Amino acid sequence: MMQENPSNEIYVNPLVSRYASREMARIFSPDVKFSTWRRLWIALAEAERELGLPITEAQVAELKKYEHDINYAEAEAREREVRHDVMAHVHAYGLQAKRAAPIIHLGATSAYVGDNTDIIVMRDALRLLGEKLARLCAALADFAMRYRHLPTLGFTHFQPAQLTTVGKRASLWLQDVYYDYLDVSFLAESLPLLGVKGTTGTQAGFLKLFHGDEEKVKELERLVVNKVGFSEVVPLSGQTYTRKIDSKVLSVLSGVAQTASKMTNDIRLLQSMKEVEEPFEDKQIGSSAMAYKRNPMRSERAASLARYIMGVAGVPAATAATQWFERTLDDSASRRIVIPEAFMAADAVVGILRNISGGLVVHEQTIRAHIMREIPFMATEDLLMDAVEKGGDRQKLHETIRICSMEAARVVNEEGRPNDLLDRIAPTFGLTEGDIEGLLEPSRYIGRSASQVEDFVETRIRPITDRLGEDTCAGTELNV
Repeated sequence: MMQENPSNEIYVNPLVSRYASREMARIFSPDVKFSTWRRLWIALAEAERELGLPITEAQVAELKKYEHDINYAEAEAREREVRHDVMAHVHAYGLQAKRAAPIIHLGATSAYVGDNTDIIVMRDALRLLGEKLARLCAALADFAMRYRHLPTLGFTHFQPAQLTTVGKRASLWLQDVYYDYLDVSFLAESLPLLGVKGTTGTQAGFLKLFHGDEEKVKELERLVVNKVGFSEVVPLSGQTYTRKIDSKVLSVLSGVAQTASKMTNDIRLLQSMKEVEEPFEDKQIGSSAMAYKRNPMRSERAASLARYIMGVAGVPAATAATQWFERTLDDSASRRIVIPEAFMAADAVVGILRNISGGLVVHEQTIRAHIMREIPFMATEDLLMDAVEKGGDRQKLHETIRICSMEAARVVNEEGRPNDLLDRIAPTFGLTEGDIEGLLEPSRYIGRSASQVEDFVETRIRPITDRLGEDTCAGTELNV
């Protein structure tokens, strides 16, 4: 859905208005952020009460009453006065939950709500991205299986090489997506919370609240973490969790971007060769000047967003490298921008790839025509080995092939005529017309392409996609 901007007078982030899904944009919304802050304050108050601090059940109930009723105007007005977002929201929450106001944020520092919320939000975003990657796996697997037997030219150095199949090439894209899915899924379920660590990570404030009882401080952290649905915390911290975690998250998103860039580059090249095309709608316009154009705009959009993700992935790395001692605040502004935008861009990229994968068009006759221009050259590898096995002189035979190949290539490239290499070498190798016809059958040169696709899809992809709903291979709509 496009974001409304009635006045059209201010900048609206295109990641929200044009590219990312509503689900991903919501995860990074103020409502989710500040209601999660309140959820954490509730968990802290509950745990402190359970461990004997003078907090009443009525105070906790009042906190819960206003968990999702964020009084933004009061919080924003207070922040303009105090220049501190957490204290502004503590104040605003206290205006609603008046009886609980004295115990909100008891013993905590700003990072308690800020960092723990960031981890919770990133986990939710990773889970959503993981589900979308699984659905992309399903769409690509369907395409790879459908075309696993269809021969096509392979390329090394973007020069024609031994044949592969359309499905096998797609399975290379699929394998990269599969590895991204594993990385995203593992990271989503292994992210640790900051927990309850205090101003410099020593838990000194909480130790004072519990009169030096270390076991109660440890139990407090365990209770809080469990109440918000986690089991792991960072063992040690300064005021914040190590910013290497952010760097690791962005590195995984960069991996998704790398996959998208490689896949869409391949598709753009194939579309230029008129072998495989991304979807093109009936009323879609390819060019404002050249009405006949069928530009690969989906692939180009994905590649562009992927480039952005790979670019910003270095920001958290620089932040992690330059934090001073227990913390500095030079991480804050960039994290507010880079982390949400990288996730929304990754979400958009995966959505575009699924849209493309669900509607790829394969032009089989063009593919075959390209094969037939090159296949005589490839047939000479088998011919040479067979002839040597029968007692031929490899060096003499190789020289015959080389000379004839140069002339056949000239005929193809300069005169535009069919490749007649096999006719040229037929006398030397004793080839009949039937032999030549057999040598020109593309399927004899694809090796294990089809079975490789089958094995990979059955052993690696099906266990993932079988857990999804019935619409696993359906395409996704683009916003614009």
